[in-house]
Amino acid sequence: MKKMLSQGSFILGGAASGKSLWAENLILSSNLNPIYLATGRIEDQEVQLRVNVHKERRDARWTTIEEPLDLGPALRSLTPQTPVLVDCATMWLSNQMMAEADLDLATQELVQALRDCRAPWVIVSNEVGHGIVPDNRLARAFREAQGRLNIALAAEADLAVMVIAGLPQVLKGQLP
Repeated sequence: MKKMLSQGSFILGGAASGKSLWAENLILSSNLNPIYLATGRIEDQEVQLRVNVHKERRDARWTTIEEPLDLGPALRSLTPQTPVLVDCATMWLSNQMMAEADLDLATQELVQALRDCRAPWVIVSNEVGHGIVPDNRLARAFREAQGRLNIALAAEADLAVMVIAGLPQVLKGQLP
């Protein structure tokens, strides 16, 4: 059965919470041909293994676009018949920080690209505010930036879901 996706969905969760799998299944429920907009950079073997798990889960219905920094052109190029899964905002933010980008400007540009996107979009992000306060300045800056980014993305979304142990907890909107 084909389900109607919200124009914008924000899927949040901790590491290994099942958020990406849940987001993939949400997109597949539309029975449209999805785009996977991958933001990760493969910097080491551990990241490569995680990427492999994600790739092996996706079948031939998915088209993958790899873009670690500038998501705008890809998002603006899509049609309403090509829902897009952005996985994930956390890696995108890490890439921005490593590039020493202006995070406020980069976030504004991402939000505008989501507003301009004609396709239904689903963006996955990590919740990093539930743990202890990091002991170093860079980690604290990342945690604060991730929190601000998550707030901005949740504000743009029609549907916001927190995935805990693979189970969706609706924060905003209604599941299709």
